[in-house]
Amino acid sequence: MKILSIDTSAVVASCALCEDGAPIAVYSQKAGLNHSQTMLPMVKNLLDNTSVSIDDVDMLAVSVGPGSFTGVRIGVSTVKGLAFGKNKICVGVSTLEAMAYTVSTLAADALICPVMDARRSQLYNAVFAMHGDKLIRLTPDRLIDAGELLHELDAMDKPVVFVGDGYDIIAKRNPPFMRPTPAHARWQNAYGVAEAARIRYNEAEDKSVFTDVVLRPEYLRASQAEREAAEREAAKQ
Repeated sequence: MKILSIDTSAVVASCALCEDGAPIAVYSQKAGLNHSQTMLPMVKNLLDNTSVSIDDVDMLAVSVGPGSFTGVRIGVSTVKGLAFGKNKICVGVSTLEAMAYTVSTLAADALICPVMDARRSQLYNAVFAMHGDKLIRLTPDRLIDAGELLHELDAMDKPVVFVGDGYDIIAKRNPPFMRPTPAHARWQNAYGVAEAARIRYNEAEDKSVFTDVVLRPEYLRASQAEREAAEREAAKQ
């Protein structure tokens, strides 16, 4: 099965073409939050350079959040556009779970801890572990204070591999259980999106739900505009 995957959830834009769990090509660039301009040209170049057309792709996969509200919407909208009228399998996956797959080979004996800067002194986070070659989720996707997260991880008494744009936030605190992650592996990578989507699809009993129609962003909190509106409403009372 050929999978075209996209991640636009943070400052790195990434797309990948994979087949049966192996990457054919992966394109990534850290050029700021201008994914609406860069993603489609990246996808076109990837397909052109691998001599694959969108019709040859069996599945489209995308990270649906958490992450940048605008970035996540761009990724989901891009996949919906590519899938329109083509009856393609479309799988949305947790950004955090996809990130965990990108460092799974570094954490055979350690916890995997994706961390994304959610502002307001909070992180988007989930904790995973490897059991053989299977990724096991230990917590749901969540918003959590960095200090609270480190206290929780300290109690687990295992080395921890961190990944994501919250890496430096954790590194500044220098927790003793932190295992350094190579710089090239600290960012989102669309290969992880493809792998998470492949496994989710294979394990699903009802595969009819994987369509572009039901694909949607999954946010862990309200947008800034929604929060400000709620604060104004609360101030009136």
